[in-house]
Amino acid sequence: MESKVSRRLTETVAQEVCDHIYGPRLARDFRAVFGYMTDLNQAHVLMLARCGLISPDAARTLAAGLLRMEEEGPEVVELDPQREDSYFNYEAHLIKLIGTDAGGRMHIARSRNDLTAALDRLRARDLLLDAGQALLQVEEHALDGAFRFRDAVMPGYTHLQPAQPVTYGFYLAGVAQSFERDFGRLADAWARTNISPLGAGALAGTTFAIDRHAVAATLGFEGLIENTLDAVATRDFGLEILADLSQIAIGWSRVAQDYHVLVSHEFQTIEFPDRVTGTSSIMPQKKNPVVLEHLKGKAGHLLGLYVASATAVKGTHFTNTIDGNREGMRGVWEAGEEALRCLALFDLIIATGRPNAALMKRRVTEDFASATDLADVLVRDADLSFREAHHIVGAVVRAAMDRGLAADGITTEMVDDAARDQIGRPLGLSPELVRVSLDPTASVAARILPGGPAPEAVARSVEAAQARLETRRADLAGKRSRLQQAREALKRDMRQLAS
Repeated sequence: MESKVSRRLTETVAQEVCDHIYGPRLARDFRAVFGYMTDLNQAHVLMLARCGLISPDAARTLAAGLLRMEEEGPEVVELDPQREDSYFNYEAHLIKLIGTDAGGRMHIARSRNDLTAALDRLRARDLLLDAGQALLQVEEHALDGAFRFRDAVMPGYTHLQPAQPVTYGFYLAGVAQSFERDFGRLADAWARTNISPLGAGALAGTTFAIDRHAVAATLGFEGLIENTLDAVATRDFGLEILADLSQIAIGWSRVAQDYHVLVSHEFQTIEFPDRVTGTSSIMPQKKNPVVLEHLKGKAGHLLGLYVASATAVKGTHFTNTIDGNREGMRGVWEAGEEALRCLALFDLIIATGRPNAALMKRRVTEDFASATDLADVLVRDADLSFREAHHIVGAVVRAAMDRGLAADGITTEMVDDAARDQIGRPLGLSPELVRVSLDPTASVAARILPGGPAPEAVARSVEAAQARLETRRADLAGKRSRLQQAREALKRDMRQLAS
């Protein structure tokens, strides 16, 4: 038997190839690309008709057949691995509906190479919009929490050791800011994704007098990939998106790691409702942070997908290849699916986490996190160098620890004793000055610089961030609207062409 797609090939595709390449790919991809394939085919037929490259009768028949396929959906298409891929199966069903003469003209002036490159870009731009929307949702909840908990004083950590007093709201404001940058990376990728490769053909374009700009505009693309070889050779936009998703995953994983520590029995400073946790099959007391563990694990999964895709591409020639363009892009779709799921879970975590404010306040006092403020007082009020102040306060903290005291137990006499040991004289600070300098609430309130943890500074930063978020939300909605308008115009034109 001969090949179903080429008379050059005198044999049917080996069953092993069908079973292990074409069959699994069709099962995975056909439904996912059917809508995009339909839009591409309709836009191409519309362009062929307007350029006079097919007759009005053929254009009418093609338009009617494509509209019928769109209405009936992918379920009615009998998939045959002997036809290799989604396009040949789509075309075969169309020819079955309208005949070889009209159906066979749809492929004038194009190749599966530029078609598949365009399919990838259509899918990728929808992924960018969906991922951007999910990020905005997470950021919005983080900003809500930042404002609500701007007074909830807690230890800030470096090296997982108590460092300085901050607030839980300040922490969430930082998380929101990092995700704002992630959104920016996705937004930057849009300009390099939403450009059309159509008209590139296999790699060298076509001798037919097509209108590349028209078909690009019909599909909502914002420009062309001018060089026709580059148009089919490159999926760098996919790797860029995959890198962006990996960066987002690294961000949510780091926050999940923080929460994983803070919800532990030893910390207990953050609490999540029971509905976002799990339990043990044997230990009835357990409340396991399963969502946090899932988020951390999936971050590793996304990083692995990036490495796999980049590795598939790196050894390919600069032209259309299966390993570079099919295998290279497969990880993008899997990563996109996982990222959207994880962002929904991460949003749940950000929205439902609650600080144990009383315990946080006690911890920040017991942990001497305000010791730097006492050192700053010695610089300002006792005219010491910071290094001298650092040594004195370190000795004070050591003495307090040896006596079982927390920061609020430190007295001016203890400061004077340490000063005598370090610089040979007492400092004579007032008890009130020592007390206030070691008060974590006062420490936070004094840090009013832009971006600092003072409640008023957090409130200002949240207000500004929310305004920026609304601007980005409007921009995202504008992109969706423009694509939708282009698609609606395409459908109107196709119905008119078919009539």
